[in-house]
Amino acid sequence: MSFARATIVGAGLAGLSAAVRLVAAGVAVRIADAAAQAGGRCRSYRDPQLGLVIDNGNHLVLAGNRSVERFRATIGATTPLTGPDHADFAFVDLADGARWTIRINDGRLPWWVLAEGRRVPGSSLRDYLPLAKLLGGGPSDSVGERIDAAGPVWDRLLEPVLLAVLNTPPEKGSARLTAGVLRESLLRGGKASLPRIAEPTLAAAFIDPALAWLAARDAPVALGKRLRAIATEGDRVTALDWGSGAEPVAADEAVILAVPPWVASALLPEISAPDAFHAIVNAHFAVRPPSTAPQMLGVIGGAAQWLFAFSDRISVTVSHADALVDQDREELARLFWDDIRRAYGFDAPLPPWQIVKEKRATFSATPGQDAKRPPTATRWRNLFLAGDWTRTGLPATIEGALRSGETAAALAIGGRTR
Repeated sequence: MSFARATIVGAGLAGLSAAVRLVAAGVAVRIADAAAQAGGRCRSYRDPQLGLVIDNGNHLVLAGNRSVERFRATIGATTPLTGPDHADFAFVDLADGARWTIRINDGRLPWWVLAEGRRVPGSSLRDYLPLAKLLGGGPSDSVGERIDAAGPVWDRLLEPVLLAVLNTPPEKGSARLTAGVLRESLLRGGKASLPRIAEPTLAAAFIDPALAWLAARDAPVALGKRLRAIATEGDRVTALDWGSGAEPVAADEAVILAVPPWVASALLPEISAPDAFHAIVNAHFAVRPPSTAPQMLGVIGGAAQWLFAFSDRISVTVSHADALVDQDREELARLFWDDIRRAYGFDAPLPPWQIVKEKRATFSATPGQDAKRPPTATRWRNLFLAGDWTRTGLPATIEGALRSGETAAALAIGGRTR
């Protein structure tokens, strides 16, 4: 059978993606989220300390992210995702002041590794050939078991990029998840690898147009509504308890659980889910960046890892920030500001700032944790899972979250019988 209606628990990108796909297919949808605003980790808000609208975190997508493209096209998102015309990635090493830009050519044939002015300084073609080993790893292989985690290509390109992608020490990260990212970006050429940033905010690029699109189709999101319990009987979810007693789930109704993994496990302990996580720390400074600043700059040898230059602010992102997440906020702000001044080569006093910490930002993208990620379908024929922590084949990314919602919706539309 197919389902004529659906209840979606969670209004992050995974839940919104599922809702949009279902509504477009003619399914009656209701959506609820425990938070005060939709978007999950991809939320934006006006910060009174800065007097600016900022994102909870700096999330990067790539031009080749197909689920991102489909989602934005469906909801009619007009706020552009900005970025360079070519896949250029600028870096600075604060230890020695070295600066370089990796310039990946547009086509699939990676001739950029042959050009001294495009590849990593100090590297040669033979340094890139072992990367092919990442594509043949098994589910239990880590990146460090497939390639040598040393040398100029590792230090000046792979380590900082994979740290951002996996939010896990790259050498311990899953080779299979890394290969999944490579197949959908670098192996499709520079045009698929173009970095894209939501400007002015993630809400404008993703969340607000999705909410408006759903509301216009009688599928508004109910906020501040927390699911307390799920009742099951045999192979079906039979009731949902939102805090005022069990509400029956109709025979033609699907339930899509698009909540964080620890919430899903608390509601249904039988569900397998990752249980190790890493922090991300973001910082925002209310100052206009120098006119020469690249939109995105990788930083090596400092506390900051990536700098993002917006028209009204400079933002910092630090992945696998477990060692920083409990540090004093003002101390972090001064630490990051020192890196910013050195990276951009200018001097200025500390401007108004804000530090945003996510202690459980993403699951640890190791082979062991990847093995705990559940499929979308569950043992209950009317219950489906969505979220970047489910088995998407990618690390915890915007693309993975949107894809998980598409998959859950497709199963609900197609229905299942046992």
